[in-house]
Amino acid sequence: MPSASTKAAATQPAADTRLAPGAPGHRRMSFALFAAGLAAFALLYSTQALLPAISAEFGATASAASWTVSAATGALALCVLPLSAFSERFGRRTMMTASLAVAVAVGLIVPFAPNLEWLVALRAVQGAALAGLPASAMAFLAEEVRPKALVAAIGLFVAGNSIGGMSGRIVTGWAAQAWGWRAGLLAVGLMAAAGAVAFRLLIPKARHFTPGSLNPKALASAVRTHLADPLLLRLYVIGALFMTVFGAVYTVIGYRLAEAPFSLPQGVIGSVFLVYLVGTVSSAAAGRLVGRLGRRGALYLAVGTTAAGLCLSLADALVAVLLGLVLITAGFFAGHAVASSSVSRTAVTGRAQASALYQSAYYLGSSAGGTLGAIAFHAGGWAGTVLLGLVAVLGVVSVTLYGSHSARTAARAEAVRLRVRASC
Repeated sequence: MPSASTKAAATQPAADTRLAPGAPGHRRMSFALFAAGLAAFALLYSTQALLPAISAEFGATASAASWTVSAATGALALCVLPLSAFSERFGRRTMMTASLAVAVAVGLIVPFAPNLEWLVALRAVQGAALAGLPASAMAFLAEEVRPKALVAAIGLFVAGNSIGGMSGRIVTGWAAQAWGWRAGLLAVGLMAAAGAVAFRLLIPKARHFTPGSLNPKALASAVRTHLADPLLLRLYVIGALFMTVFGAVYTVIGYRLAEAPFSLPQGVIGSVFLVYLVGTVSSAAAGRLVGRLGRRGALYLAVGTTAAGLCLSLADALVAVLLGLVLITAGFFAGHAVASSSVSRTAVTGRAQASALYQSAYYLGSSAGGTLGAIAFHAGGWAGTVLLGLVAVLGVVSVTLYGSHSARTAARAEAVRLRVRASC
């Protein structure tokens, strides 16, 4: 017969072997995904700070040149779901490695595009390649990191995204001022290659991944299940609306700063993206915000900060514009970190597909924001772009309020049901 100690051990819950801060491998994983996010976002938005120079060389309008950004983010949005299915079969680590390798290879070709059409096409291919990274990274973290550390881990990955977006724009800006926009894109390609190598050397092996099958019916079923979840659906809409604001602002800001009354040179315009450092801080702090304010409270704070920044940026003083960008960036990255981590915690099955749907919505918002922001800027100047951003912010508030109302209604209905049961 089994001993008492054996019976006691059998009744004890299995130890959680997922990574936590201080555990072996946690730091390597954090640095690896930070490097991956840096490389991916340096590539994804590499043309954004160069749009005025691209417009000048090809004689293109702001809305036409903005497609070098929108094509990449739009292709990513369309491809992230099917590539997430491959990550379920072949592994998150394999998918992230392949994604970065192809994107870097295309990034080294992009500087030699002969015309705007080829540039847009290559950028679309690059965006499609990068689609394998975001959802796989989120699913990897959800599987390998303990729940209490998940928001912080995703916040650090998002921080790598913000550093990548910032450094890519700064590098392209100064390189373009010295040697032209093509040299700027080549410099970013080389920087991303270094980040991809660092990722592969540092990323630990997955210990909690279970391979699935490439079953289209199962994929469709998982997608339907996630889209039928009201909370997940609201989070997808929130991610898209936040990114609409961000995509619009940062696609157009270069044109605004290049014009009177600012008339800044290309290198200085690229350096404006140093405000991304604020996003690094706010995304990394998202876990603490949720702990203090709750998910909805953190989202309201992010919305208010973003709206204040949009209004402040209307001033014709450079200091006010920069402060406005700081607030917009802080609000956006905090909101994104809260929404994306909530998706990973809400989905109990098909996490890669749940994250992929969020990424699809998020980057569709980026693509729409870049294009619509440029159109609004052409029609009404910077005020038109700000108006577009405020409409999107109002959408986030409306969705969050609706979620709060639905939660209260469901709680009241459950309380009534329990009282009726107790009285029977």
